[in-house]
Amino acid sequence: MHDDVERILFSEQEILGGIDRVAAEVTEAYRGVDFTVVSVLKGSCVFASDLIRRIPIPLELAFVSAQSYREGTTSGELEVNYFPAGDEIEGRTLLLVDDILDTGRTLQALTDELTRRGARDVRSCVFLDKPSRRAVSFEADFKVFEVEDLFVVGYGLDYAGRYRNLPFVGGLRPEVLTSAAAGADRVDV
Repeated sequence: MHDDVERILFSEQEILGGIDRVAAEVTEAYRGVDFTVVSVLKGSCVFASDLIRRIPIPLELAFVSAQSYREGTTSGELEVNYFPAGDEIEGRTLLLVDDILDTGRTLQALTDELTRRGARDVRSCVFLDKPSRRAVSFEADFKVFEVEDLFVVGYGLDYAGRYRNLPFVGGLRPEVLTSAAAGADRVDV
């Protein structure tokens, strides 16, 4: 798995330092406020887990499941598989946590839907922000790192379901993406 990574962009130590910084920002923003962290599955589970353990004020935790990449490298149609229960949304202050803000479509759609379902306030926190890929006008309220336009894996981010367990964030070698795409086009008879 490590051999598939062309270069490491953020080490484990850099990641934890960045999360400490953002956790302090979130703590100040939500001090004295009842709020719920809504983690977008599956990608943000690693980030959300480390983030909430560094926020020393009361919070609740909920999950939403949304998928747009499937097994490719480009964003497709958003599919929402699971939303929190109504009492976890209605009248609540929510912090939507995701692994990466790319085109912005996923977070915009989730924010709109949570608001439509009665959330009082929805703000967003992302591990990585890739502004060069933005397709809609959406900016995260909190972000750990900004990243260039390359396909990244590790620390919860995957490619075809793999690499989420890497303790760092790295860019995949182009030949890994090419060979996986070629294999997907092959039909065994």
